[in-house]
Amino acid sequence: MKNMKTLHKFQKGFSLLEVFVALSIGLVLFAGVLSIFVGMRTTTTETSNYGELQENGRFALSLLSEDLLRQDFWGDYTGTVDLSSINPVPAAPGNDCSGGGVNNSTFPVAAGHFRTLWGQTVEAVDPMSCFTNTTTARTKIGSDIIQLKRVLANPVTVFTAGTYYLTTNMNNGAVVNGAAAVIDNAQSWQYQHHVYYVREEKQGNNTVPVLMQGRLVNSRMSFDPIVDGIEMIRFQYGVDTDDDGVVNAFVSADNMTQGYWNRASDSRIIAVRIYVLARSVMPDRKYEDKNTYLLGDLEVTMNDNYRRLLFNSTVTLFNARVDSW
Repeated sequence: MKNMKTLHKFQKGFSLLEVFVALSIGLVLFAGVLSIFVGMRTTTTETSNYGELQENGRFALSLLSEDLLRQDFWGDYTGTVDLSSINPVPAAPGNDCSGGGVNNSTFPVAAGHFRTLWGQTVEAVDPMSCFTNTTTARTKIGSDIIQLKRVLANPVTVFTAGTYYLTTNMNNGAVVNGAAAVIDNAQSWQYQHHVYYVREEKQGNNTVPVLMQGRLVNSRMSFDPIVDGIEMIRFQYGVDTDDDGVVNAFVSADNMTQGYWNRASDSRIIAVRIYVLARSVMPDRKYEDKNTYLLGDLEVTMNDNYRRLLFNSTVTLFNARVDSW
């Protein structure tokens, strides 16, 4: 009994002051760890957003550049693409896209120069009579359209119904749906007509800009979204006005003349400058974008919570220097 009393005499707990000191130290340590965690999470989110912007912007720029590099390629054909040598051509495909000028649809017609390259700054939601607009998806006003025509690089020997082919020898050719035309010493290439523009799509309370691509599928022009988060595309066309093979000026689509589009001998388009403005899909309430972005001769000033990156490149149109193939 005496031993128990002696043991009880030396047993002590923490005083109230010691408890408060320990709690205070614990709270400080916890706050430090929480601060590091929040900081790492914020940094990770920002890095992920910028990574997505980089990926989307570079992919869109690469896609447009690759298509422009091959614009106006017509295989073995050595003449001008018009009805005097490329004949017959099929009836216009379903949902055909018609740009500015008298001869600017998928296939050449009898009147005027056939435009294999054309662009425009969008002022109306359906400027080419082939865009689909709904209450939740509409063409972005102020961005650019670009359309180009060519054939794929490799000749084909197997043909698919609903797909158009250009069959040519060096002097003449024809465009046929799902087969090869009967022409001596000829080869066939798949015919392409591509149109690019930006569409804005409502997703809940958010609006997401999307780069759209139109192409010939199953005997009609069909459009598909290809890159999310592309807010604007803009093009400046490098014009050679004295036929010396050097760009004299880069001209935006809304300042281009009919002569430039028609490839007059003294006004060829020999290069294209591409601007792609990529935007995050979702807003970041902790970030405010009040930057001004310069897309060639166009300044765009923002005031919202989206992150953005601007990409640009210049493409030389190697086929533009060729009068006849």
